[in-house]
Amino acid sequence: MEDIIKKEYKEFLETHNKGHYAQSIEWANVKNEWKNEIIILRNNEGKIKATLSLLIRKLPYINSTLMYAPRGPVCDIDDEESFKELMKKVDELAKKYKAFMIKMDPDILASNEKFKKMAEKYGFKVEEKIKNVNTLLQPRFVFRLNLRSKTEEEIFANFHSKTRYNIRLASKKGVTLKEGTREDLQKFQEILEVTGKRDGFYIRKKEYFEKIYDSFDSKNIKLVFAEYEGNPIACVLNIFYGKKEWYLYGGSLNEHRNLMPTYLLQWEMIKEALKRGCEYYDFRGVCAIDNEHYNEGLYRFKKGFNAEFVEFIDMHKVYNKFIYFLFEKCAYKLRDFKLKLMKSKKIKNQKS
Repeated sequence: MEDIIKKEYKEFLETHNKGHYAQSIEWANVKNEWKNEIIILRNNEGKIKATLSLLIRKLPYINSTLMYAPRGPVCDIDDEESFKELMKKVDELAKKYKAFMIKMDPDILASNEKFKKMAEKYGFKVEEKIKNVNTLLQPRFVFRLNLRSKTEEEIFANFHSKTRYNIRLASKKGVTLKEGTREDLQKFQEILEVTGKRDGFYIRKKEYFEKIYDSFDSKNIKLVFAEYEGNPIACVLNIFYGKKEWYLYGGSLNEHRNLMPTYLLQWEMIKEALKRGCEYYDFRGVCAIDNEHYNEGLYRFKKGFNAEFVEFIDMHKVYNKFIYFLFEKCAYKLRDFKLKLMKSKKIKNQKS
């Protein structure tokens, strides 16, 4: 893609109300083990009106690929002609890359019946209920805080009383905040490893976080540590794109958790969002199946900031039923096994 088109594409994503960092060229670079194809549609004036960034990955041992559009498409979701044209080009790419399926989890509410019917019209199956959280690539359930036309005071006052108390407690007990740099990603990853062991989460290696840091402009990334007596005890890595901010990764050490550093970090990042003129602060996912929460502590933590609990649509279209069957039976079962293993380790850690 030419640089001038890359710039135009980025400007479109950053200004569109459905724009998302996961549809960006930068994120495709983070996920460079996947091939990236970007579909761009233009109106009669030659301006971009709809886009879709696809990540394409070849399956091992099988001459077929999986196509995935994280939080795409970016378009007027009521414009059926644009959606139809996008899907026509998706079908062409599916044929080119011998894809067995396309998976999409757009930034569209699961309650949007009109969009569901349109998606089904063009061959998609919309998952009404989640049978297995491991089939999700982007979280289906998130907490999202609306910041539009609100002051710091108004937002803080709307937090649950316990959340406000914990934020004040952290400051009162001497927790301070310090912005990190790329050189601090080793310490960041070490804190996340502690969190992952404690709570049963898979934690990526430092190289992955370096890739995020290197792929985006410095203005898009913010790494912050909470410190106590000069030592880091908690951290967050957030991403800004357009008029939105996402809580990407975060964690805390086992020591000094009673000082509530994670609450102070979130409040700091929300204030940063306000300072930058962001309209939303996205706490990202909580694991849930019909209100059953795998990590109840994480759910309560995010809920305390009085953000809206949002459920997104999850949908897919199958091109090869046999390979899709194998993929469902094998790939998802493997992820199930890994999750059960992490859960058992978490229980073992809690007992020890």
